[in-house]
Amino acid sequence: MSWAVTDSWTMTRRELAHWARQPVQVVVGLVFPVMLLLMFNYLIGGGKGIEGEYAEFLVPGMFAMTMAFGLDATMVAVTQDLNKGVIDRFRSMPMTNGAVLVGRSVADMLQSTASLLVMIGVGLAVGWRWHGSFGGALGAVGLLLLLRFAMLWIGIHLAMVAGRPELVVAVQILVWPVSFFSNAFTIPQNMPGWLGSLVEWNPMSATATAARDLFGNDPGVVSTSWAAEHAGLLAVLWPVVLVGVFLPLAVRRFAALSK
Repeated sequence: MSWAVTDSWTMTRRELAHWARQPVQVVVGLVFPVMLLLMFNYLIGGGKGIEGEYAEFLVPGMFAMTMAFGLDATMVAVTQDLNKGVIDRFRSMPMTNGAVLVGRSVADMLQSTASLLVMIGVGLAVGWRWHGSFGGALGAVGLLLLLRFAMLWIGIHLAMVAGRPELVVAVQILVWPVSFFSNAFTIPQNMPGWLGSLVEWNPMSATATAARDLFGNDPGVVSTSWAAEHAGLLAVLWPVVLVGVFLPLAVRRFAALSK
């Protein structure tokens, strides 16, 4: 176990060293969701049917949406390691199998945490406030990072399936429907009935709704659907199920690379 932890931390430090060599990529990853938040709040804002300040509804939704951004960088890095023979060189060394994936996931989670902290600061600057307890706010942050962890392993698995960096772009397009077909920007009651139902069952919608509840941000609209009333439960179940499916698939795919 100690070897596994040491090897995984070594791979994490490798990824962090890449940040120092490529600071522009890190900065872009932090700035892009901030630009979307400012654009939707000031240029496109004014969610129909939402009572009170739109920022109080929008910002938690943007927190959830931010958890889907930046996956392309992780996916491209995985495919580059595969195509440049880096993974093969690591396999020739006396290191724990899977430490490369663990190191990549830890580095990604560190960057996601930094991005979320930046978004919280910007949210406070545009007028968003949380009205619940500090423990509730920490719970919301935990659910957001849990969603990121699930999406991360989906991305790692799909990157190894794609195999080449140029194919990652096509895979990354799939993230956008999941992000925008959610309640991040508006309430499902404003949508056609069938679409609103799909949106409420979206994992991102569950996390966004649960985060609003924990932050104490009330949109002023009551939904009677089961998904909306049990958003906190779904915000835990969805990521757990996704991790339970895609983490083993990613590890199995990684192990099969040497065959």
